[in-house]
Amino acid sequence: MSNNSKVEEMEDEPKNGQTTDSTELNEENSDMDQTNDQEEAVSVEDQLRKDLANERDKFLRLFAEFENFKKRTSKERMDLFKTAGQEVIVSLLPVMDDFDRALKELAKSEDKEMFTGVELISNKFKETLKNKGLEEVEVNQGDAFDADVHDAITQIPAPDKKLKGKIIDVVEKGFRLGDRIIRHPKVVVGN
Repeated sequence: MSNNSKVEEMEDEPKNGQTTDSTELNEENSDMDQTNDQEEAVSVEDQLRKDLANERDKFLRLFAEFENFKKRTSKERMDLFKTAGQEVIVSLLPVMDDFDRALKELAKSEDKEMFTGVELISNKFKETLKNKGLEEVEVNQGDAFDADVHDAITQIPAPDKKLKGKIIDVVEKGFRLGDRIIRHPKVVVGN
């Protein structure tokens, strides 16, 4: 062999060694790059899962809020239908009181036909209002006074110790429309 070929071999050997070393380094670098890519892929995937969970949570909350809104408006609408005529019915209550006073006075007269005619009209009027949801608040003498239901217009000394703090007389009837009291009964309370 010539000197040139030995020199070339010697030059080739370190290059081959360097290639082996650099190949190993390249493999390690590519392994690290793949690991980093996998970590980034996992972190991106985790981030996407978190975002999806957040969006799902927002959607469920919004859906629940909308359902509550629908129920609330439906309930308000039903309440409105129940008490839609409240203003008209409240304005008709004095007419009902006048019918009661007229019937008391006509009962004293001897004209029974007139009494019967007015009584029929009064009953029909009361039935019509009852069909619209109007109910009388039952109050009797001797019932316990309840400030939430009754309206005390005065207090007088109780004629009997049993009537102390109780209702002695009902001055004006009370009425409720559905669950609401639209006119509290006016009562006299024993002191």
